[in-house]
Amino acid sequence: MGRNRVKWLITGGCGFIGSNLADALLGRGDEVVLVDNLSRIGSSENLAWLRSRYGESWRFADVDVCDADATAHIVAFERPGVVAHLAGQVAMTTSLADPRLDFETNARGTFNMLEAVRLGAPETVFLYSSTNKVYGSLENIDAVERDTHYELPAYPNGLDESLQIDGYSPYGCSKLAADQYVRDYHRMYGLRTTVFRHSSMYGGRQYATYDQGWIGWFCMKALEMGDPSAPPFTISGNGKQVRDALHGSDLVAAYFAAVEHPDAVAGHIYNIGGGASNALSLLELFRLLEDLTGNTLRFVAGPWRPGDQKVFVADTTNAEQDFGWRPTVNARTGITAMLEWVRELRFEE
Repeated sequence: MGRNRVKWLITGGCGFIGSNLADALLGRGDEVVLVDNLSRIGSSENLAWLRSRYGESWRFADVDVCDADATAHIVAFERPGVVAHLAGQVAMTTSLADPRLDFETNARGTFNMLEAVRLGAPETVFLYSSTNKVYGSLENIDAVERDTHYELPAYPNGLDESLQIDGYSPYGCSKLAADQYVRDYHRMYGLRTTVFRHSSMYGGRQYATYDQGWIGWFCMKALEMGDPSAPPFTISGNGKQVRDALHGSDLVAAYFAAVEHPDAVAGHIYNIGGGASNALSLLELFRLLEDLTGNTLRFVAGPWRPGDQKVFVADTTNAEQDFGWRPTVNARTGITAMLEWVRELRFEE
């Protein structure tokens, strides 16, 4: 017998992860409702792309999650089997410039979605896109400086969910507030909620900027360096800060796997990243991009960003144990594909 068709409601559905998730769901025959206010760069393009691929076989609602009445109405009307709550303000710099917008979108918007599910569709599986920034700057963990990167000798397999939480920035605080609300709506109301604390995500359909999507941004810079007259770009810090790179297809697979085990993951928090095998510093990413493009990357080191983590690598052991997920796309393969996506964008321009 075939798999039952499931209705998914995806907030931020025209963003990077939302559009990839929607594409995979529609490709396998699930029912999809996308909610997005189209405020992010590239969201309108992703909406048009999905329409070109799937026509009118799915639904789109131009709704802002900050609108409590609108979110309540659409959840009660659609009664989805799964909500993937991906909508949010995603840039640290924006949170510093406009902390109220950051709070309203991330904290209040998530609260609105939780209330909508609690009152209108309490059996729904609710998956929330959180961030490793809820752990703050990680200043209390000793990082050792090497030639091209920092490392955490006490955590060879990465950092797990037992880390102390510490928002540090407006962005970290707003995501942390939402993160904890999601967990406690399981503990207090019995909703089937799960938190994914994502590490550095990249892949096709991502319209990267200087503020968000650093792998895509540096892929863009690497291609620009093919012009000898192109000016050097600026990085924050010395370039030795490390993140684990998580390809978009692996993230989609995590959402799929979690939904297959709703009772096992309900009420839990998971660090979701590329893991130790896909950890890269900026300098190591630059070396890889030089190898892939043949272009020398010219850059200037600027001040560190406030609260920047010297190292964040996710230990994904709990995700593998509870719902059988682990990353499969290695950094070189994924970044090669990312370069092709960025080339397509430059060609379109």
